[in-house]
Amino acid sequence: MTRKTLVLIATAGSAALLLGAYGFQHIGGLLPCKMCLWQRWPHAAAILIGLVLFAGGPRALAWLGALAAAITGGIGAFHAGVEWGWWPGPASCTGGGLDLGAMGGSDLLSMDAPTGLVLCDEIVWQFLGLSMAGWNFIISLGLVVIWVMAARRA
Repeated sequence: MTRKTLVLIATAGSAALLLGAYGFQHIGGLLPCKMCLWQRWPHAAAILIGLVLFAGGPRALAWLGALAAAITGGIGAFHAGVEWGWWPGPASCTGGGLDLGAMGGSDLLSMDAPTGLVLCDEIVWQFLGLSMAGWNFIISLGLVVIWVMAARRA
């Protein structure tokens, strides 16, 4: 395969994951948590890197594509571990961040509470035993390999 073909596959992979995430959100009604949103930014960066490479950018940029895929994969692995309870997640988006014991009855029954709150330690969708974060981790590892192959291709 040529370098351009590999870059096309890696760029399309990030685009597909990003479009899938937005599809789950806007069509499927599954709101993302904070860590889900963190995983989207490196995919957007990988897409931009791919576009620059198609426009004739330096081959070394493919290493940045690999880094972007590795970062989103790492966030996905961490997020999956939080969902499975293997380690704690950020207090700002996990069940541990809500101190229900310190709230009074009026606070708990308030209609002013934010709607659509999604916690990072809850699995809202899974397929074959993996959550979206787990799938992002696995697919992103494959994208890292493809980006590295593109970077090494003459």
